[in-house]
Amino acid sequence: MKWTRIFRTWEFALAVLLVLEIIVLGLINPVFFNAENLLYSTLDFSHILFAALPLTLVIITAGIDISGVSIMGLASITLGLSWVAGINVFVAAAIALLVGILAGLFNGFFVAKTDVNPLVITLGTLFMFAGLAQGMPALLDLLGFKAYGSAGLAAYQYEGITGLPDSFIALTEGTVGIVPYPFILVLIFAAVLSLLLHKTRFGRYLYLIGVNPKAAVYSGVPVQKTLVWAYVLSGFGAALAGVFLTSYFTSARADLGGDALLPIITAVVLGGADILGGSGTILGTLLAGMLLGFLRQGLLAIGVTNDLIQVVMGALLISAMAVKQLVNVYGEYRLNRRALSQKEGR
Repeated sequence: MKWTRIFRTWEFALAVLLVLEIIVLGLINPVFFNAENLLYSTLDFSHILFAALPLTLVIITAGIDISGVSIMGLASITLGLSWVAGINVFVAAAIALLVGILAGLFNGFFVAKTDVNPLVITLGTLFMFAGLAQGMPALLDLLGFKAYGSAGLAAYQYEGITGLPDSFIALTEGTVGIVPYPFILVLIFAAVLSLLLHKTRFGRYLYLIGVNPKAAVYSGVPVQKTLVWAYVLSGFGAALAGVFLTSYFTSARADLGGDALLPIITAVVLGGADILGGSGTILGTLLAGMLLGFLRQGLLAIGVTNDLIQVVMGALLISAMAVKQLVNVYGEYRLNRRALSQKEGR
């Protein structure tokens, strides 16, 4: 039966692992058996999910975008500087999201229009966006933009912008029942991206480009346009993460999200996306991101340091790629055996 295929999917395995992880963590620390505490802890890794979900689309095309962590900081400082310049904080948040879209457009343009490896392009923009975020306060000050206070915008170059309105801080403090606003938005974002990936022509184009870009061109797929949109969505997701990090930490900083690169990529790869392109799902990334997020919370709860957690994340990334490769090899072996059996049976 078709419904039994669900039990053979990678996503089902991740869901089982997630449940088992929560049970084990709950046995170690009973606080993990409290649904309200468990959901509240998603605030610590919602930004990872915001960035990882659209990155899945990029990796499906056999691309990569490692500039997302810099876009987070760029969006955050853009929001803060816009606010201290007198703009309404929610309009400032919209400007920050626009900056993320433009950053993604910049990445997508060069990936689509050149033969340069996306890793090289986004490595360059990783440093470029980070430098822009760090230097933006002084640059705007030189250009004559004004801010509240006598020190000018340059005063915020190395310090965070605090004192943001309570209405903005409420974005991460508010809940619907026991579910925090950011996690609700993560689920909505995941649902939209999943529909886009599996129910639209755009999603089919992404998979085809990842499997064989030359065949995609010959099939009439608008490869360049599709790639640009994939990177635009990745930039938007990173900027969205930056906005919510700003609300969560009640401070706009150019370095927000700087340590998120490894968990973001690990979530996508562990979720089943092939780094070589052609496979991956939004549900898989969502479940893998939650798996990693709760694992981090559990390790911190038992006294594991951040340095060791990075080691665990790195090991999981390597393990996920190795398991994926073994599954592919086994799948090819089964197909070859089946073909050989059919040939011998004739």
